[in-house]
Amino acid sequence: MHASTDLRVGLLGYGIAGAVFHAPLIAATPGLRLSAVVTANAERKAQVAADHPGALVLDRAEQLWSEELDLVVVATPNRTHVPLATEALDAGFAVVVDKPFAPTAEEARKLTEHARELGLPLTVFHNRRWDNDFRTVRQLIDAGELGAVHRFESRFERWRPIPKGGWRELGDPAEAGGSLYDLGSHLIDQALQLFGPVRSVYAELDRRRAGVQVDDDSFVALTHKSGVRSHLWMGALTPQLGPRMRVLGDKAGFTKYGLDGQEDALRAGNRPGGPEWGVEPSSLSGQLGVDGSLRRVTSVPGAYQDFYALTRDAVRGEGHVPVTPEEAIAVLEVIEQARSVA
Repeated sequence: MHASTDLRVGLLGYGIAGAVFHAPLIAATPGLRLSAVVTANAERKAQVAADHPGALVLDRAEQLWSEELDLVVVATPNRTHVPLATEALDAGFAVVVDKPFAPTAEEARKLTEHARELGLPLTVFHNRRWDNDFRTVRQLIDAGELGAVHRFESRFERWRPIPKGGWRELGDPAEAGGSLYDLGSHLIDQALQLFGPVRSVYAELDRRRAGVQVDDDSFVALTHKSGVRSHLWMGALTPQLGPRMRVLGDKAGFTKYGLDGQEDALRAGNRPGGPEWGVEPSSLSGQLGVDGSLRRVTSVPGAYQDFYALTRDAVRGEGHVPVTPEEAIAVLEVIEQARSVA
């Protein structure tokens, strides 16, 4: 595709989300061009210049609104998602918002309605739908390999006994910090995608590390309207990791250890495009079957690049956004229920 036909993308923020995920994926997507990045941090400005020398670097968000762009990506602290996305929509741009969509479901609903009134595409970066484990489980369920699923267990756990600090660990509810918002957003979205809406939520939200202001060791149990129960663990104080996913059906079970490797690959400077992208070592393949009769299942490759390819098509009017705002609102509604019952 000729560069003149590329969609021009502006990126707000160049922290972990912007630098590790969004900028590399945008740059690797045919038909997208990273045109401008907003960051006031001198070190990050230098990093943008090194990583993406063709991108304009700006100090403030308002400088972006006068640029000739087609899409704006909001990869800034959670409390700024809604105001910055609103300004981007008002400037006439399609918008991608990093997860969590907003600090509250009500704010997310208002933003969604605003985008609808303006007739502009709005989507949310729930990238873990393109993890190898999730894609593999979905394929197994769709193929009937597990039979009727009755229990889904999913973990996103880390060993970080010393808090890192930063806005994700601040106690102000407007920051939408803590493991439930940060990691739980992914796990809840995956569970809803696989098994549909919920009828009840149970949660345990704890602060285990000294001095922390937000939950860092959390458990959420969902009872889906379909009858499936999802048990979700997330936290920073896990010296021994459990299975990434365990799915139990009336025909077989599936258990898998190890986290999708795309984030590590992006951090290492690798980019989507080659045949090996998203391919997992066979040693991490999950096991399918019944105890005594198990077989390894090669994971479906991870594919974060699909998010921006689908977003590109939606902005061009050639398809639907990869994650609808309504789906992201449903995640926030579960988070709010979890916080209310914990």
